[in-house]
Amino acid sequence: MHLKRVIPCLDVDNGRVVKGTNFVGLRDAGDPVELAARYDAEGADELIFLDITATSDARDTVVALARRAADELFIPFTIGGGIRSVEDAQAVLDAGADKVAVNSAAVKDPDLINRLAAVFGSQCVVLAVDARRREDDGSGQTPAYEVFVAGGRTATGLDAIEWIKDGVARGAGEILLTSMDRDGTKDGYELPLVQAASEAVSVPIIASGGVGELSHLVDGMKAGADAVLAASIFHFGQFTVGQAKQALADAGVPTRLT
Repeated sequence: MHLKRVIPCLDVDNGRVVKGTNFVGLRDAGDPVELAARYDAEGADELIFLDITATSDARDTVVALARRAADELFIPFTIGGGIRSVEDAQAVLDAGADKVAVNSAAVKDPDLINRLAAVFGSQCVVLAVDARRREDDGSGQTPAYEVFVAGGRTATGLDAIEWIKDGVARGAGEILLTSMDRDGTKDGYELPLVQAASEAVSVPIIASGGVGELSHLVDGMKAGADAVLAASIFHFGQFTVGQAKQALADAGVPTRLT
C-alpha cells in the first residue's frame, strides 16, 4: 500500500521560521531546527525548509541550516532557497539534506533541472512552483494559473501546469505546488490546481497553501496530492502532526501512524 505523507513546512527568514498570508505579513514562529525536531517526534513523514529570502537577497544556500537539521532529525528533509547550480545543491546534500528544491533559478535556467537530475537522480530534485490564479480574459492566451518567482514577487507569464509538465520531463522527481491565493488564508487548498497538476504528471504532487482545518488535508489528498504540506496549523499549536495523520487515517487515507 502506498502511504500518503504529511509534511510540515518551515519558511526561514534570517535564521527564524516565519509565516504570513499570501506571502506577506510575516510573523515569527521560532527556531527552525527546534520546530523540526518537534515535528519529527510527532510523526512527520518529511520536512521542508525554504529560505524565503535566499533568492531575492542573492544569499548563499542554507548549508549551515542543513547541517544543524541533519544532526537533530531522523526523517528525510528538503532544503530550498537560493540553489542556482549543481555545486549549490551538492553543498546542501553533503551537509545532510535528502532533497533540494528549486524554483526561481529553474525558471531562469530550465536546464538546471536536467543537470541536477543527471548528477543526483530525480528522487533528489523537487521543483517548487508558486502559482497564482488568473482570470480568463476570453482571448484564450491567459493561463489559468501563472507561475511567480522571487518569493512570489515576480510574474513570469508561464502557465503553471505547462511548467510542471516541462519540469518533470527535464527530471524533477516531485512537485511542491503552492497556491499563492490560498497561502496563509486557512481557507483550504486550491483544489482545481492540485487536481490539474496531479492529472498532468505522474510524479508526486505536494499540495501547499491554505490549510486551516484537518479536513483540508483530506480534501488535498482526494484532489490527487501524494503529500500534504502545512505550516501555520502546526507552528502556532492549532494541531499536532499526530492529529493530522489520525484525521487522514480516519478518512481512509493510508498513512504512517506512530
